[in-house]
Amino acid sequence: MAEADPRTLEAAESVDAPAHPERKALRKKLLTGFAGLLLVAGVGFGGYHLLIGRNYVSTDNAYVNAETAQITPLVAGQVIDVPVSDTHVVKRGDVLLRLDDSDARIALAEAEADLARARRQFGQTSANSGALSAQVDARNADIARAEAQLASARADFAKAQVDFDRRAKLAPSGAVSGDELTSATNALAAARANLKLAEAGLAQAGSTRSAAAGNLAANDAIIAGTTVETNPDVLAAKARVDKARLDLDRTVVRAPVDGVVTRRQVQLGQRVAPGAVVMMVVPIGQVYVDANFKEGQLQNVKVGQPVELVSDLYGSGVVYKGKVIGFSGGTGSSFALIPAQNATGNWVKVVQRLPVRIALEPQQLKEHPLRVGLSMEAEIDISGR
Repeated sequence: MAEADPRTLEAAESVDAPAHPERKALRKKLLTGFAGLLLVAGVGFGGYHLLIGRNYVSTDNAYVNAETAQITPLVAGQVIDVPVSDTHVVKRGDVLLRLDDSDARIALAEAEADLARARRQFGQTSANSGALSAQVDARNADIARAEAQLASARADFAKAQVDFDRRAKLAPSGAVSGDELTSATNALAAARANLKLAEAGLAQAGSTRSAAAGNLAANDAIIAGTTVETNPDVLAAKARVDKARLDLDRTVVRAPVDGVVTRRQVQLGQRVAPGAVVMMVVPIGQVYVDANFKEGQLQNVKVGQPVELVSDLYGSGVVYKGKVIGFSGGTGSSFALIPAQNATGNWVKVVQRLPVRIALEPQQLKEHPLRVGLSMEAEIDISGR
C-alpha cells in the first residue's frame, strides 16, 4: 500500500482548519435558535393555558343519545295493517299499527247493553217505591179495619159475658131454663173466640204493615240520594262501556312522539300480546349528548355551563351549541354488567370517566339532525363568563 504524501496531508489540513470555527459558530446559532423557539413555544403554551386553555375542558368520548319510545300494544290482537317501516319519519299521532277490532266492537256492544239494562232497572226501582208506599197505606187501612173488628169483638164478648152472668145467677131459682143457659154459654164462648180472632187479625195486619214498610225502606235505600246517572249500578256499567271503548281505540297504535321508526319487529297477520315491543320511535329532535369526561376534568364543571360540540358526521363546519344539564349517578364501569373488581392483589388504578349530559339547541338539531350513537367532540366553557 502506498504511503500518503506528507505535503498532501499538510495541504488538506490547511484547507480544513479554517472551517472548524465557522461550523461551531453555525451549530451554536442553530442550538440557540432552537432553544429560543422552545422557550417561545413554552411561554406561548403557558400563556394560552393561563389565559384560555384552563377555561375549557374537552373530550372526544361523547355520543348522541335519546329517550327512545318503545311501541307496545296494550291489547291483544291480530295485526291487519302496518303502514310504516324502518327509517320512516312520523309525527305524533300518526298510525303505526292496526289490530283486528272485531272482538273489541262486540265487547263494546255488550257493555252498552248492560248500561241500558242498568238504567232501566233504576227506573223500575224508582217506580217500585210508589207501589210499595201504596202497599204501606193499604196495610194501614187493614190495621184500622182490624182495630174496628177488635173493638166490635170486645163489645160482643162483653155483652155475651153479661148475658151469661145474668142467666147463671137465675138458673138455680129455675127462672132460666137449661137451654137458655146453654145458649148463653155457647154465645160467650163464640164471643171469646171472635175476640181472640180479632186480636190475631190486628197483630197480622201490624206485621204485614211492618213488612211493607221494610220493603219500602230497602227500595228507598237503593235509590236514596242518587239519580239515574249517579246510581252505583249505572256508574259500574258506564265504566265497563268506557273500558270497552278504550280497548277499541287501542286497536289502533299511534306514534307517541315525533321521530324516526326503527327496529320494526312486527308483520301482517302476526298476533301480538299486550306489552310486546313491536318497534321503536327515536325522537331525533330531542336528542342529547352523553360526554364521558375524566374524573380529573370535572372539578369546575357545573350544571348550566355552555358547551360547544362538533359531530363527526358534519365535521368542524357545524358547531353545535349546548349546555350541561346533569351528571350521571355513577361511572360507566360501576354500572357495567360485570363491574371491575378492584379488591385484588394486582390492582392497577385506572382513570374513571363520568357521563355528563348535554342538551342541544332544537333549532340546530332541526337544521342538522343527528342520530343516536353518533360520535361527538365536546368542549365545556368553565370560565363562568
